[in-house]
Amino acid sequence: MSSDQTDATPAETDPGTPDLGATTDETTADDAQREYALRAGLAEYDLEDEDLAILDGAGDPGDLERGPRVLPVLAVVGRPNVGKSTLVNRIIGRREAVVEDKPGVTRDRVSYQAEWAGRQFTLVDTGGWETDVAGIDASVAKQAEIAIDLADAVLFVVDATVGPTATDEHVVKLLRRSKKPIVLCANKVDGPRAEADAATLWSLGLGEPHAVSALHGRGTGDLLDAAMAKLPTVSAHGVARPDGPRRVALVGRPNVGKSSLLNKVAGANRVVVDETAGTTRDPVDELIELRGKPWWFVDTAGIRRRVHQTQGADFYASLRTQAAIEKAEVAVVLVDASVPMTEQDTRVISQVVEAGRALVIAYNKWDLMDEDRRPYLEREIEKDLVQIQWAPRVNLSAKTGWHADRLVPALERALGSWDTRIPTGRLNAFLGELVAAHPHPLRGGKQPRILFATQPSTRPPRFVIFASGFLEAGYRRFIERRLREEFGFEGSPIEISVRVREKRKR
Repeated sequence: MSSDQTDATPAETDPGTPDLGATTDETTADDAQREYALRAGLAEYDLEDEDLAILDGAGDPGDLERGPRVLPVLAVVGRPNVGKSTLVNRIIGRREAVVEDKPGVTRDRVSYQAEWAGRQFTLVDTGGWETDVAGIDASVAKQAEIAIDLADAVLFVVDATVGPTATDEHVVKLLRRSKKPIVLCANKVDGPRAEADAATLWSLGLGEPHAVSALHGRGTGDLLDAAMAKLPTVSAHGVARPDGPRRVALVGRPNVGKSSLLNKVAGANRVVVDETAGTTRDPVDELIELRGKPWWFVDTAGIRRRVHQTQGADFYASLRTQAAIEKAEVAVVLVDASVPMTEQDTRVISQVVEAGRALVIAYNKWDLMDEDRRPYLEREIEKDLVQIQWAPRVNLSAKTGWHADRLVPALERALGSWDTRIPTGRLNAFLGELVAAHPHPLRGGKQPRILFATQPSTRPPRFVIFASGFLEAGYRRFIERRLREEFGFEGSPIEISVRVREKRKR
């Protein structure tokens, strides 16, 4: 039986001082004996194969997958609505990038891991590049330019059915100045008749236009062969993804400041920020070093309403956000502190808890909140978040960076709880004391008895209780509350399942 104790030396000044190390050893030994006795007592009950697997410690989760090594970067660029995201989905073999039949759906540069002919690389989708634009469109174009600068090679996508445009000519000049290897993709060539349209793109001076149909997959293999020939095997721009970075999803309803917070902690304008709600549509990953440690931050689309009530790009953005939560280890839910909490806020928090992820609640725009608003906010927290008082709270301003440095300690506490495992002996000793002081209410003249408990997994902590009868929901909540009081679990949901087992019939 292992314990987290440290070796203690007996006090030399007073021979009557108790030996704390010995006391801890005795306690650990008592816990081990209790565990052995209770475990042996289960032999009298009918147990299923799954029960035995849990009791034998099967199913302990391994470490979550960490990011890959440094990979060469291939950026997909072009003007709006030429089919860049459709091509990205075709290359990676799944519908990841948000696609809709109108320009301007993609806004940030978004990275995906891809593979072709045994070679792994990072594929970067970008927003449409345009000239002489302002506002959000200018920000999107800027992100595309940054993607070119940080790429090892560029896949330039042109709509073959339209032919070369003035905007395409501007992009060509930009690409030539970058001096990056370029592969020209003539998209929307859906059949032999459109081959002639692709041939007109020789005029761009970038070499052979590779005719493809991203929608149907036609010609994409030859295109990727050409791209692999241009893409170096050793990246000059790829980001190292060493073992260890924890994945943090920034989630919340639209316009609460998720992208502003990512830009602030990154120390650069990594994602597009605009007053327009719903600017972000694809999850955006960024490796950021904070306090000497790397973290993967994922900016997500704002969750507007229930997924089935959304449509178009917002529908797929909602699905991507849900997937980003499930891939993350901890979620930071941003709430606008300056206005009343909404049903959307509580729904986002529920999504994180239901996904079993560690949770930190960040009350953003604190600098915009007047003194009269604060007591109302506290009442809202007590009323709407009564079931998640265990989540760490951080008050901050993503725009100015005020108190943003408090985010990392809260993340570390939440993840520490998410990873916590209680020794089986200690857990059963705790429950024995709890039940002795507060027994379960009688049910039909009988009193359910806790036979044994174990924690088969972490991330989130999951407890399985074997009992002789059904434990009421109120009593299970009571056990959870006391578990948190005893062992912490700040920032982590807890799962408690009860397995009712009967004695074997003789």
